[in-house]
Amino acid sequence: MPANGVKVLSALADPTRRAVFEALPQGPRSVGELAELAGVSSSAVSQHLKVLREARLVMVQPEGTRRLYTLDPRGLADARDYLEQFWPSAIAAYSAALSSARADIADT
Repeated sequence: MPANGVKVLSALADPTRRAVFEALPQGPRSVGELAELAGVSSSAVSQHLKVLREARLVMVQPEGTRRLYTLDPRGLADARDYLEQFWPSAIAAYSAALSSARADIADT
C-alpha cells in the first residue's frame, strides 16, 4: 500500500491533474467536460486521466458511447494509509514542542 500512496501524491503533484481530480467530486464527467474545466485539450486530459487511473484515483464507467470518469476511493485510501505512518512521530514532535513551550513560559 505505501508504494501506491507515493504514486497518488506524485499524480496529484501536477496542477492540471489535480484540477481534473478536483472536478470529479461533483459527479461523473466526460473527457470533454474535464478538458473544458481544466482549460486543456481533450488529448491532454486523456493523458492525465491515464496517470490518475494508474494511481487508482479515478475510474471509468462506460455510458453508451461516452466514458465517464469518477473518483476511485482506493487511491485516497492508499494516500491516507501512506500518510498515517508519519502521524506518531508528528504527534510526538508536537507534544515535545508544547512541553518545551510550557517550560519556557514557566521559567519566565
